[in-house]
Amino acid sequence: MGLSSLKLLKYVLFFFNLLFWVFGCCILGFGIYLLVHNTFGVLFHKLPFLTLGNVFVIVGSIIMVVAFLGCMGSIKENKCLLMSFFVLLLIILLAEVTLAILLFVYEQKLNEYVTEGLTDSIKRYHSDNSTKAAWDSIQPFLHCCGVNSTSDWTSGPPASCPKDPDIQGCHMKAKQWFHSNFLYIGIITICVCVIQVLGMSFALTLNCQIDKTSQALGL
Repeated sequence: MGLSSLKLLKYVLFFFNLLFWVFGCCILGFGIYLLVHNTFGVLFHKLPFLTLGNVFVIVGSIIMVVAFLGCMGSIKENKCLLMSFFVLLLIILLAEVTLAILLFVYEQKLNEYVTEGLTDSIKRYHSDNSTKAAWDSIQPFLHCCGVNSTSDWTSGPPASCPKDPDIQGCHMKAKQWFHSNFLYIGIITICVCVIQVLGMSFALTLNCQIDKTSQALGL
């Protein structure tokens, strides 16, 4: 019974992490594509690394590393790799919870910072190609113009602004999109956390099962 349970846990955890490794590869590849084609540039001059491409590359790389540890730890029955996988998942889970709390507590300050950063980026629209690419991608995508309204473009709205007299600013449009999809975002977030907890549980259970099997075999 011990050996059959060990094999079942081992392969469940292996395929569980293999799927996430493939998912991480897709995210990483999409991030590299965005960086190469520069579809979305940087809008916040004080944080030049904060581009959509960089975010996808970082997230994809982290997922791949964690999933690789889970795959190798389970298939090799390596306790060190399994505990590394568990610790990394725990750190990521705590970081997510901390980030959610900070976003909730400092929501007003975050809104002010975003508005200030977007307003500053408009001034660099004609002098920075990365900023221009970002605005020219975001405005048609969100069907918005400027930060709060078309009047933010002092020299006149660019061609990427939709031709609509009642067009809203991109900051307000983004907030409306977030609030209208809050339920779905919440469900996805909860599902991700549940999957992380399941992965941690599988890793700990497999780790304990390895100990029990080793003791039963006299190793």
